[in-house]
Amino acid sequence: MQLARVIGNVVSTVKNKSLRGRKIMIVQNLDEKLEPVGQPLVALDAAGCGMGELVFWCRGKEAAFPFKRDPTPTDCTIVAIVDSDEHVNNFELKTKN
Repeated sequence: MQLARVIGNVVSTVKNKSLRGRKIMIVQNLDEKLEPVGQPLVALDAAGCGMGELVFWCRGKEAAFPFKRDPTPTDCTIVAIVDSDEHVNNFELKTKN
């Protein structure tokens, strides 16, 4: 899993049947200081996130696991919402001590 911030959403009038009713978001990867890293990605939302939220996402075959009953074509999925930025900052401080 990797840490990212939701920076946008994708609107599609035509998509695969298994994606109907599912949100597609744009996420920006973050480093340990919550600074943007690399290029934004398009991710399927399995957690119910919104704009500006801090999230964890996964890639590869694991990205389809939240939808295991449905054959969902995804390679990047948001799997969790981080309650606040402080959780990340506190974890960083604890691991340095």
